[in-house]
Amino acid sequence: MSQSVSPLDQAALDRVADQAAAAAQGAADLEELAGLRRQWTGDQSAIAQANKAIKSLPGADKAQAGKNMGVVKRRVFAAFDARREALEEQAAARQLATQTVDVTLPTGRIPRGARHPLELLQDRIADVFTAMGWMIAEGPELEAEWFNFDALNFGPDHPARQMQDTFFVDPPGSGLVMRTHTSPVQARVLLSHGVPCYVAVPGKVFRTDELDATHTPVFHQVEGLAIDKNLTMADLRGTLDRLADAMFGAGVVTRLRPSFFPFTEPSAELDLLCFVCRAKDPACRTCGGSGWIEWGGCGMVDPNVLVACGVDPTQYQGFAFGMGIERTLMFRGGVQDMHDMVEGDVRFSGNFGVEI
Repeated sequence: MSQSVSPLDQAALDRVADQAAAAAQGAADLEELAGLRRQWTGDQSAIAQANKAIKSLPGADKAQAGKNMGVVKRRVFAAFDARREALEEQAAARQLATQTVDVTLPTGRIPRGARHPLELLQDRIADVFTAMGWMIAEGPELEAEWFNFDALNFGPDHPARQMQDTFFVDPPGSGLVMRTHTSPVQARVLLSHGVPCYVAVPGKVFRTDELDATHTPVFHQVEGLAIDKNLTMADLRGTLDRLADAMFGAGVVTRLRPSFFPFTEPSAELDLLCFVCRAKDPACRTCGGSGWIEWGGCGMVDPNVLVACGVDPTQYQGFAFGMGIERTLMFRGGVQDMHDMVEGDVRFSGNFGVEI
């Protein structure tokens, strides 16, 4: 307040202190209290004016006046501080009440995401080969026709070179294709790394297929290549059995059936022992009662491929194999429709869990 009070008038000072304490006690919130504090203790307040008046008093009165002002200021400041603490406690209590969480209510959590199972499976396959001491390699998806076909012993009139099988890249004659398999990386690794060579190549490939329950124009393969001295079909079979065991469980082995591929000689179709019935149930729906499931292709690397990549076939031999990762996932996860893998529904990925 701005009324004039003498610093020597103890009774008047006590009345000011009482009025200030009452005003502080009546403050409804911290903002109002701050305004009242400026009003009762600011430069224009009665207390501040009385304090300034001390310098004009006779020397004998200054000591008493200073003592009087000390008492009144302590009372006023104590009143405002006490009210501030009370209001802060009330505000904290209101905040706790409004922010109370009912732990019995259903949660509104955002579901955790999940890595796509195809990516997870590629990593699992890579781990199997890394554990055997093999390299993991990658190559371009937009590939030179020479790497995709010529280096792998595909003749100029091979059906795979037709437009109904391969995505050729404009302009015509560019010599570029969207790779139809991961096998071109074989040639790239042999040319850059040399021999001996043990490499696995998981990756994306492209074919002119229509999307249906078992086909898609964009899918994934894993290619394996081993080139060294004295490698035989027995080494190939042992490698494939190790991969089958890691993918489908202990005791699942492979068998080889004679076939033909341009880049291997001899070549074989790769079958997998039925991981459901283990060839013991003639009525098994997974293998159709045969006990075996087709998984991929393999064989000993054709000498023409070695020559194209600068490797002496009289000194080095090797084997190669490849299988579809989507097909492997369908076997492992019981996936019935290829659409589920490509449509991006997070619920599909979530079924396979979250892995690092």
